[in-house]
Amino acid sequence: MPTGKDILARLSERLNISDYRKTHWEGTFDEYLDIVREHPEVTRSAYERLYDMITSHGTDQVPENKDKVTRFRFFTEFASRHGDAIYGLERSLVQLVNTFKSAAKGYGTERRVLLLHGPVGSSKSTIARLLKRGLEDYSKADQGMLFAFAWRMPDGNYQKCPMHEEPLHLVPPELRPDILQVLNTGRDTGHQVTIRGALCPFCRQMYNERLARAGGDWTRMLDDIKVFRLILSEQDRLGVGTLQPKDEKNQDSTELTGDINYRKIAQYGTDSDPRAFNFDGELNIANRGLVEFIEVLKLDVAFLYDLLGA
Repeated sequence: MPTGKDILARLSERLNISDYRKTHWEGTFDEYLDIVREHPEVTRSAYERLYDMITSHGTDQVPENKDKVTRFRFFTEFASRHGDAIYGLERSLVQLVNTFKSAAKGYGTERRVLLLHGPVGSSKSTIARLLKRGLEDYSKADQGMLFAFAWRMPDGNYQKCPMHEEPLHLVPPELRPDILQVLNTGRDTGHQVTIRGALCPFCRQMYNERLARAGGDWTRMLDDIKVFRLILSEQDRLGVGTLQPKDEKNQDSTELTGDINYRKIAQYGTDSDPRAFNFDGELNIANRGLVEFIEVLKLDVAFLYDLLGA
């Protein structure tokens, strides 16, 4: 009969240490630039990543009413591995994926809240669940990798960006055209590196403090930056969020955007200091990923206005 040590030895043989090291990669900003140069797709937007995740599983052409429609294997083969395969909604799913495609190309859909509307049992929750699960698995794969960054604090520990932003946001606006020209040189087809948006309030505060200490030398400021591989996870509240409906009197916009941490106001002196703010709203933690609003039409109308505004 095997001993406990024998059982552990047998299990250790099945561990894939190289995969763990790959998904837990950490490095400097210049090492990240090397990754971007070789794999520009790491800088994709959330919609681009979502669309590529679905299409990476392939498609089939299936007959329907003397016509042929596209069936996405993500909703059949991938979903069946998780007990959630969807059949009979091919046209609706094509319309949904086309919406993701238009958002990925920046046609305006990326600024909207997408509503899945239908009768009970029409796979609305299943579709949302599959998209979240698919993004989690895709972020662990080489073709779906993405990165975020952390700041070195005075005590030597690192504080991660609360919005797990794209590290290229650290590039000053006046330097972005130059760095993009270098990163996209010789890349006529395929994904082009782009830098969208700006730093979140917390990172802007960290950025300005360190830039002042470095006397305006941006490259020296990067010594306080650590870039790391980001794995999306609903359980860990990283890039995947879910908002549950509550009583009308208890639901407010801070569940979307976070709220002031009143205990930290005494430490930092003012509630306008971003370090005295908790970036724990569903839109914060789901940044660069996906957030599901369950039974969104049952929410209070005033809250829906806050949602659209956010």
